[in-house]
Amino acid sequence: MKRILIVISILCAMPVAMNAQQVKSIASAKSAAEKAQTAAENPKQNTKAQTWVKLGQTMIDAYLSPMGNGWIGATPKDLEIVMNGEQPTSVENVTLTDGIYTRQSYATSDYYFNQSGWLQMIIVTKPIFPDVLDRALGAFSKAGELDVKKAKSKDIINGLKTLNTKFTEEAYNAYSFGDIKTASACFEKAAIARETAPLSIIDTNAVFNAGFTAYVANDLDRAKAFLQRSVELGYYGEEGDAYVKLSEIVKNQGDTTQCQAYLEEAFQKFPQSQGVLIGLINFYMDGEGNASRLFELLDAAKENEPGNASLYYVEGNIHSELGEIEQAVASYEKCAEINPEYEYGFIGEGQMFYNLAVKIQEEANAEEDYKAWKALDAKFAETLKACIEPFEKSFVLTKNDEVRAVIAEYLKNATFRFRDESQEYADKYEIYDKYVKENKKD
Repeated sequence: MKRILIVISILCAMPVAMNAQQVKSIASAKSAAEKAQTAAENPKQNTKAQTWVKLGQTMIDAYLSPMGNGWIGATPKDLEIVMNGEQPTSVENVTLTDGIYTRQSYATSDYYFNQSGWLQMIIVTKPIFPDVLDRALGAFSKAGELDVKKAKSKDIINGLKTLNTKFTEEAYNAYSFGDIKTASACFEKAAIARETAPLSIIDTNAVFNAGFTAYVANDLDRAKAFLQRSVELGYYGEEGDAYVKLSEIVKNQGDTTQCQAYLEEAFQKFPQSQGVLIGLINFYMDGEGNASRLFELLDAAKENEPGNASLYYVEGNIHSELGEIEQAVASYEKCAEINPEYEYGFIGEGQMFYNLAVKIQEEANAEEDYKAWKALDAKFAETLKACIEPFEKSFVLTKNDEVRAVIAEYLKNATFRFRDESQEYADKYEIYDKYVKENKKD
């Protein structure tokens, strides 16, 4: 997958907590939870909110206890202090969907350290009870129903907040292990926990992520339900991604009218989104409408914001995707006329010619006829040279160091091809090669 939950951020590579967990022993956590469960089954006690609060709290303790004393963000050296001499039964490197981890296995849990040396995941291998977080959620939900006088609201709210966090962590962990269906279910439970009274707060991120992971798992009906709710709540994902996924789902279901509606609404909200733009272009080029509709939408946006240079950048992207190179160049260069400090028009022009050159090179590599290859090679060189000037302009204009580093990589690759052609190109190659090396991240 290109990225873990496009919009879903993976657990941070840096520590998120700097304190060891204060957990009960497994024996005491199990005993307390069983005692609380017995009370909840007692007709004389199960009508009291406190009984269910206690059950919820002890179930959370039972969830945490097998994790041991580690905490997210700890380093192996940190753990030496709090593990009371306990040593892992095994240590090995494992590859998950989001990278390589070092796994330290203990009696009831596995600790996963990322490449920066931080403890990023704790996976319980021997839980005290199955579905322990579900049991805790049921208990706090029942407590909320019984707490008519709101005497236990603070405890219930704290418990529900904890469950929201823990279900979210479980969702990310499941995604890292490639268990997408479980991830989606956990995101849904995280949303439910936060919406449960008396907390009663909508977790829009969890709602979206439940839909997104369902989409990845190809559970399209489930994905549609959650993503529709996400849009209704005003949470659209990264650059309108909820709309894009919904458009794909309904198109797959044969509803091209709703597909167009989703994409056009997304375009109005996120005219610069490449995902939305490509979705619209594909929709119209598949024969589902007139491509001129794209420019109608864009013209309407220009009328509302005549000084918005980025709209011409979008226009350039549309022409580029449609293969209209001259029109694309005109639109990209219009950006600088409107805003001389706007670098993305030049970036768009440079990327267009660079990508086109790559395609021509691939075509040339597959050509067996020498004369045809020679013509393609000349066209490749001409097209590649065309990307250098706009990229150089954007390199000077941009104030974003990360963007500049990317541009330098393009320029390094492009000028490399011509470094033996003239001293000018040789000098350019040295400049950008040096910049890339000096700004390369470890």
